[in-house]
Amino acid sequence: MSGQLEGRVALVSGGAGGCGLAASRLFAREGALVGIVDLPTSDGAAVAAEIIRSGGRAVFAPADVSNGAAVSQAVAHVTGELGPVTALFNHAGTLIVKPFLDTSEEEWDRLMAINVRSMFLMTKAVLPGMIDAGGGSIVCTSSISAVAATPMEVLYDTTKGACHMFARAIAVEFRDRNIRCNAVCPGFIKTAHGNREVEALTRYGVDVSDAAIAAQQGRMCEPEEVAEAALFLLSDRSSFVSGTHLFVDNCFTAM
Repeated sequence: MSGQLEGRVALVSGGAGGCGLAASRLFAREGALVGIVDLPTSDGAAVAAEIIRSGGRAVFAPADVSNGAAVSQAVAHVTGELGPVTALFNHAGTLIVKPFLDTSEEEWDRLMAINVRSMFLMTKAVLPGMIDAGGGSIVCTSSISAVAATPMEVLYDTTKGACHMFARAIAVEFRDRNIRCNAVCPGFIKTAHGNREVEALTRYGVDVSDAAIAAQQGRMCEPEEVAEAALFLLSDRSSFVSGTHLFVDNCFTAM
C-alpha cells in the first residue's frame, strides 16, 4: 500500500462491520493506528486482533455511540492507547424502513440518536485533541438518501440530510484550525445493512429488484469502494477538499 495514513490515529465508529470494517482494514493497511468503536456485542475485538496479527496497531473500544458517557470513555481509551485522533470516520448508523404514519416517536428518537447524535458526540469528543495535534480530517457517512428520498424511509432520509449539513457546518466552523470535514454518500451497498434495507423495502412494495438497482446505479456498491472514498477524504490527497459531499453511487443521484 501507499501509506496514505502513515502514523496517524484513525478512529472508525461502527468499525466492526460492513463499510466500517472495510475502512478499519484499509486504514490499517495504509499505515494508520486504528481505533475501532462499536457495540460491545460486535466483532470489534476480533477485528482489532486481526489487524494486529497482520502487523498493524489497533484497539477496540466498545461503546453505544448514542451515549455521551460511553463515547467519552471510548475516545479516551483510544487516545490513551494510540495517541490523539487525527482521522475520524463517523460511520456508525442504522435504518428504519416503515410507513411514516406507522412510525413511533420512540423510533424517531432512536434513529436520530444513532445516526445524528452519535456524530455530534464522536466529533465533539475527538476535536479538542485533533486541534491540539495541529489539525486533522473528519468524514461522516451520509447517503444518497440525503438528497434522493425513498418511500418508507422518511426517518432514515431525514437523518442523512442532517448528516449532510453537519459535515458542511463543521468544515466551515473549524477550517481556521486546520480541520477538514466531508461526507461520503453511498448508494445501495452490498452489506448486511444494505441487504436488510432491500428486503424491507421489497416487503413494502418498493421496487429495489436487481433490475431496478441496475437501472439506478448499475450494481450494488461494494463496502471496499466506500472505504476507498473515505480514505481519499481523510488523506492529504484531498488537502483542499472540505465541506463537500462525495457520492459513491455510480450515477444514482445524477440521473
